[in-house]
Amino acid sequence: MMKEENKSKPRLSLSTMILIGLGLGIACGIFFGEYCGFLSIIGDAFIQLLQMTILPYIVASLILGIGGLSYKQAKLLAIRGGIVMLLFWAISFTMILLMPLSFPKWETASFFSTSLVSPSKEVDFLKLYIPSNPFWSLANNVVPAVVLFSILAGIALIGIKEKDSLVQGLMAVSGALIRMTNIVVKLTPIGVFAIAASAAGTMTVEEFGKLQVYLVSFNLAAVLLTFAVLPLLLKPVTPFRYKDIVGLSKDALVTAFTTGNLFIVLTVLTENCKLLFKKYSLTHEKTDAYVDVLVPVSFNFPNTGKLIMLMFVLFGAWFTGTSFSFSQYGTFVSAGLLSFFGGVDVALPFMLDLMHLPEDLYQLYMVTGVINGRTSTLLAAMNLLVFTLLTTSALTGTLSFNKKKLINTLVLITVIIFASVGATRLYFSLAVKNEYTKDRILSRMHIKENPLPHVVYKEAPAKLKTSRAMVADIDKIRKRGKLMVGYNPDSLPFSFFNAADELVGYDVEMAHMLANELNVDVEFVPFQYETLADQLNRGEFDIAMSGIGMSMSRIKAVNFSDPYLDLTFALIVRDHQRGEFINLESIRKIEGLTLTLVKDKSYVQRIEELLPGVEVIELESNREFFERNVGSWDALLTSAEVGSAWTLMYPQYTVIIPKPNIETFPLGYAVAKGNQDLLAFLNNWIQIKKNSSRIKAAYNFWILGQDAVPKKPRWSVIRNVLKWVE
Repeated sequence: MMKEENKSKPRLSLSTMILIGLGLGIACGIFFGEYCGFLSIIGDAFIQLLQMTILPYIVASLILGIGGLSYKQAKLLAIRGGIVMLLFWAISFTMILLMPLSFPKWETASFFSTSLVSPSKEVDFLKLYIPSNPFWSLANNVVPAVVLFSILAGIALIGIKEKDSLVQGLMAVSGALIRMTNIVVKLTPIGVFAIAASAAGTMTVEEFGKLQVYLVSFNLAAVLLTFAVLPLLLKPVTPFRYKDIVGLSKDALVTAFTTGNLFIVLTVLTENCKLLFKKYSLTHEKTDAYVDVLVPVSFNFPNTGKLIMLMFVLFGAWFTGTSFSFSQYGTFVSAGLLSFFGGVDVALPFMLDLMHLPEDLYQLYMVTGVINGRTSTLLAAMNLLVFTLLTTSALTGTLSFNKKKLINTLVLITVIIFASVGATRLYFSLAVKNEYTKDRILSRMHIKENPLPHVVYKEAPAKLKTSRAMVADIDKIRKRGKLMVGYNPDSLPFSFFNAADELVGYDVEMAHMLANELNVDVEFVPFQYETLADQLNRGEFDIAMSGIGMSMSRIKAVNFSDPYLDLTFALIVRDHQRGEFINLESIRKIEGLTLTLVKDKSYVQRIEELLPGVEVIELESNREFFERNVGSWDALLTSAEVGSAWTLMYPQYTVIIPKPNIETFPLGYAVAKGNQDLLAFLNNWIQIKKNSSRIKAAYNFWILGQDAVPKKPRWSVIRNVLKWVE
């Protein structure tokens, strides 16, 4: 009796076990926090196990599916499948262009990023799509090239009469690969647990909050397309019921979502499509062959789940305060579609560059991958399912249009989309508080290493101005026990005053380091660029360390050390004008252009050579451009590194590096003419120290902004609630 009861006890379905694994993984990540990070190894191993059968399955199923068709059937498949794919692309871009209507107003800026000056990645489309060596394409997972090889092999097989033995062999291989996949799929709950625990344990609350707008809008769009728009497309033209479409494929959908990998559910989706046709008694002679071809072929075209990633480009435009013209939207759609024939990791940086958005935005996109990568894969799985069902129905003659159902479905989809966009806009207006705080980050930065005893003069002391002391060499500096350093108070991020009225910055930290090497104290004396040479040469200070660009006019007046940094020329312009300054050609077209820069004759001459007719205004400091500009000055010439720091303080401005010619200029430390002893010491010191860990840490902190906001340990129950760990 007991045995009979045990036998009749229902077993949990795979999808239920996967959901349990997902829930337990999230709970584990929240409880243990960063201690779950090591579980990512198990998750990666599980995904690789699932991937091992996919490429062989694509090759076998494509050759088998196409090879079993006639030329007439293959032509019909290409035409009707192409029409359905165009419909899906149109739906994708409609949703992508509608969702930004829900975005609230936003203002932001960022520290300098090396991606601003790094060259764009180039896609080798020939290698991506043409399998010159099919075995290399298989070994390197170049899916589009493998698909092209398989399609051509299948087409070639159509006209061969003696192919039965090959077909039988491919059928056996395909069946074996499906069984292998099914064996590995049983491990999904374990793999999902590891993936979820690792993600939930390492993703910070701040990272989620920072991207709330994109996360909410993206996932809403993905869910709407997955569970409303795409399944409803089948309602007016096929007999398939909604609950059967979603219910039969739930295991594949849950697996796709939890693993974030569409590859691993291709075989399951293929079998689901075949089962649906059998369930509704719609099986045609070539139904299975069409399904076998459509799933792997459509996988390699930009699907809805992949294209929706383009929403990040529009999010990036909103995030940086950039507006697109009507023609730019045309470029966005056409280039976006073509670029996504390649991988997302190549397409998105390309699109950000094409639309003149900061490439470091891609770092934000990477943060969203934990969640958005899974919902986009969920959408891609539904896309493949609905596309295959719709196209196969069109090929087998089982489509039946119902005009009334079609109109009702379109109205329903329209109402759902616009109601969702409106509700999201309302939510953002209430939940998203646009309080700009990055200016506080810069003002709160301070020198991490314990600074030496020092004095900071806000004005040069009268005794220094009136003295005619000879310039000091190394021995004199050591003898008097202090190093006199000239600084400019508006040379962000090299020398400036923070909120605590402390003199800080990259070169201020270097001055402390240099004084420590000399075993002396340090005093800081202010200078203006116009008086720099006079102050140095009459001995007001020994060395000027303040992010000073080396130029021919300055070299004539003072001596410079060897370069210690190279900066990149850039323009600072208002956010809404960024499109006018993308290259020299477009800049030359601006009528009545007015450029500003900190006084330097060499740079003025260079600008007048490049931009004839431009009005150049010399300023005492960069601050004048931001605080005295009443709209008559178009741009400030400076560096991308300096400009990025200033835009943190004034986020309505942005940094532009006119393409394609990216020019750099060196920074050096200035000493008085004739002070060869100090100059030689500085050159040797720079050579010794330039690759030291502290120099690199200072660059990362002051220029790149790394750790400018101290990182706190990830919140977790074990740390913050139970207090079991510190």
